[in-house]
Amino acid sequence: MDMTYYDHGTPAERWERARMFFDAKDYAAAAHVLGRLVEEVPEQTGPRLLLARSYYHSAQLRRAEAELRVIVERDPVEYYARLMLGRTLERQSRHEEAEPHLRLASALAGDFDEL
Repeated sequence: MDMTYYDHGTPAERWERARMFFDAKDYAAAAHVLGRLVEEVPEQTGPRLLLARSYYHSAQLRRAEAELRVIVERDPVEYYARLMLGRTLERQSRHEEAEPHLRLASALAGDFDEL
């Protein structure tokens, strides 16, 4: 498979391409584009979070977990990454590990009734 199209262009163009793939539910193609983008700009949360979501939706749960752990390590109050990490762990039947992440995500979102 020729990957030239996926890797062509500026980081901004590839970000838009990845978002188009994600929106079209072509999560594998989005992950390919985003994986390279994250290598180039590892400090940016947006591409890494979308990469984790692409992995999650394509059932690459260990990869999703790894990306989400990087995000929450850097930014412990990143609500959506915390929620996704909990859901990713749940999908792997790791409910005890998921619980603290889901509780913290609820608290960060202001859902105190669920605590």
